[in-house]
Amino acid sequence: MTAPVALVEDLTMHFPVQRGLLRRTVAVVKAVDGVSLSIAAGETLCLVGESGCGKSTVGRLILRLLQPTSGRIELRGIDVTALGEHAMRSHRRHAQMIFQDPYASLDPRLPAGTIVGEPLENFSTLKSAARRERIVALLERVGLRADAMHRYAFEFSGGQRQRLGIARALAPDPGLIVADEAVSALDVSVQAQVLNLLMDLQEERGLAYLFISHDLGVVEHIGHRIAVMYLGRIVELAPKEIIFATPLHPYTEALMAAAPVPDPRAKRERLVLEGDIPSPMAPPPGCRFHTRCPLAVARCSEEVPELRELNPGHHVACHLR
Repeated sequence: MTAPVALVEDLTMHFPVQRGLLRRTVAVVKAVDGVSLSIAAGETLCLVGESGCGKSTVGRLILRLLQPTSGRIELRGIDVTALGEHAMRSHRRHAQMIFQDPYASLDPRLPAGTIVGEPLENFSTLKSAARRERIVALLERVGLRADAMHRYAFEFSGGQRQRLGIARALAPDPGLIVADEAVSALDVSVQAQVLNLLMDLQEERGLAYLFISHDLGVVEHIGHRIAVMYLGRIVELAPKEIIFATPLHPYTEALMAAAPVPDPRAKRERLVLEGDIPSPMAPPPGCRFHTRCPLAVARCSEEVPELRELNPGHHVACHLR
């Protein structure tokens, strides 16, 4: 067994809530609370869940864009959790990010060649001529013409901008790419093009993806495994085929039942959730889903369920399974 490209163990991120003139901490937002996962080379792990459940925070923690409250993060077998900014610099080239909004994530004052070439300046020793050739090759690989390097970001369409963002992420030759809602801002036809491009690049380069999304149709297309998050915790983790065919956690069942299906005549049982998501500043005791779960029993409100492997590769955090 080869070591995973990324390994996360018991990761937590608590944001203090400060108020008053003296900025006293009056509460803590438990955005991520005990997340463990791994991503292998050539694998796409999809992280799904409702807005505010902590998906994007997990991605930023893995890239060390945020300093975790506790836990362990390994990139390419090296624990980067406690590395200082200077020591972390050499590891940043191995993990890159594709952002959600292609309009906000690219500097409109810079030409495309500079945007893609900036990581090469930071992480490679290529001379100017070789760097230019590399930039042209990256642009052409993501479906942009070579002369695009002289155009500014605001001159591109949304799909072209996202391709530019992919080229920038590929520039330092990373092993892991975190795609945070990378196609949610694009038209459906453009989404398919970008998703197929990501899959082709993964096959060519053996890339590992952490693909963060709330669109189950997109997840079904690109994912290998799926981790379902609820209020800062992973409640189910399994291969894609198992999650879509036989979800075991009530929350996962509700997510799958809410997803639209192509056939309007298809009938399926709906699991309707009542109430709102609790505040991450005051999560419920025990299982965090018990306040909305139609199957909850007394134990669910008293004891935190452990993420257990019930079947090979299928992990569930539920007392009733």
